[in-house]
Amino acid sequence: MSSSMRRIGEGDHAVLCLHGWFGSGEGWGFLPEVADLQNFTYYFPEMRGYGARGRETGTFSMEEYAADTLAAADAAGLHNFSVVGHSMGGKAAAALLIESPERVRALVGISPVAPAPVPLDEDSHGLFFGAAEDHGKRKAILDFTTGNQHSSAWLDSMVKRSVENSTVPAFAGAVQSWVNDDYSDRLGTPDTSILVMAGEHDPALSADVMRQSWLQMYKNVEVVEMPACGHYAMYETPVALVTRIESFLAEH
Repeated sequence: MSSSMRRIGEGDHAVLCLHGWFGSGEGWGFLPEVADLQNFTYYFPEMRGYGARGRETGTFSMEEYAADTLAAADAAGLHNFSVVGHSMGGKAAAALLIESPERVRALVGISPVAPAPVPLDEDSHGLFFGAAEDHGKRKAILDFTTGNQHSSAWLDSMVKRSVENSTVPAFAGAVQSWVNDDYSDRLGTPDTSILVMAGEHDPALSADVMRQSWLQMYKNVEVVEMPACGHYAMYETPVALVTRIESFLAEH
């Protein structure tokens, strides 16, 4: 297993960024360009089968991603850190918090999947579980989760980036895990402060969904609805996103 991960910044506050289903270590939009690199150091660990780890195999589960992230943090000499998880990376962040709550200073979820099964109707199940082999379904998912707000060209670029930075087995395995896995009976009662951010144009993982899931599962949770964006705030509204994240992390 590769323990290397992309790193930017020289700050004392380490932040591990766990990417989403369509992401990778390089798939964080404009976040690296607008982040405060004097006070924070950002690390971008990748799931097996994604990005620089494209040749690595495994179960492609969120628990595996969390375990690999902790191993990468150990290799980087990081004992305490904050965690930012986007989409499925939010579920992986929850798995990491279960494993090592004492190491996590704070947790931020950007449109995060909760640590419980995701209910999908028959049509949605076919769309999501068929997307590994069907680029058209990937585009449809991107369009739906950003509220049908963006150009076809941008959607195509996101599909291209996804296809180039994930293997079919990893993409297929990941959806099995983030949809079906259930950690809700193992969460405990961590004191970790959690910020959950949902885009106003994301019908799948809306602020209401976050209040019905994350807010009910943990005791120190703040849910914020981000205006003018959907599921991919790091591309859609990066300055507002990073400003809110870093303001929260600076308190911890």
